[in-house]
Amino acid sequence: MNKKLLALYSLKFNPFTQQVPAAALWTSPQIESFCWRIEHQVGEGGFALVLGDPGSGKSAALRLLEQRLANQRDLALGVLSRPQAQLADFYRELGHLFSVPLSPHNRWNSSKVLREKWLAHIDASVCRPVLLIDEAQEMNSAVFSELRLLSSADLDSRSLLTIILAGDHRLTQRLDSPDLLPIASRIRSRLRLEPSSAKDLQEHFHHLLKTAGNPRLLAPALIQTLCEHAAGNLRLLMNMANDLLAAASHQEREQIDEKLYFELFTPQPKAQKKS
Repeated sequence: MNKKLLALYSLKFNPFTQQVPAAALWTSPQIESFCWRIEHQVGEGGFALVLGDPGSGKSAALRLLEQRLANQRDLALGVLSRPQAQLADFYRELGHLFSVPLSPHNRWNSSKVLREKWLAHIDASVCRPVLLIDEAQEMNSAVFSELRLLSSADLDSRSLLTIILAGDHRLTQRLDSPDLLPIASRIRSRLRLEPSSAKDLQEHFHHLLKTAGNPRLLAPALIQTLCEHAAGNLRLLMNMANDLLAAASHQEREQIDEKLYFELFTPQPKAQKKS
């Protein structure tokens, strides 16, 4: 959305896209509790898990957690961008995230250098470095196993990392497999995101509009209608609202109401063919 259209609706940003600032995201009591637990877990390390269907808000929860952890002094934080990578690229990215020059084809030396870096950080700051992994259901089993071995020391009595895995129901199935049960048994904190109630979606919606600068952008009746038809899915809700905003800006409407909703989403009757 360009500046002209933002000015048309007195918006600081488009509240219905993925580029919403993390500070503008609504923190539910469930996510607040999870972030609090992770903030205290970084002193001891270990695995944590965020589960939910596509569009349930897993990535938003990770962004909120990342923002909270980034405010902690001397905490090393990395976000894995390619969970589907093979072992060599996995090591390359770890080296980049933690500023360690690695030779991916010499895994013994690479793991040694990484672990020394993490141990030095722990000794200096007490907190374990944190690694966030979104779409973790895409991870290679060999990478999962390597990460488990990399992050433990002293005959598995000491964790060197705090690792947060986020994924959909396929991640649960992966962790139930015999190869990954050693990881499943090490998960200390869990956040399971269920479909949101219409009330929670409305609260999220009102928070976004207020933070974006125009709490009256959508008519109250339309907000209720959208939340009731979103099937508890936050992404679906935002996509419908974004379509409405685009249509309203094209028509330069002052407010988005139910009339536009029915114009946009009501199926049009098919024209009958003349015999």
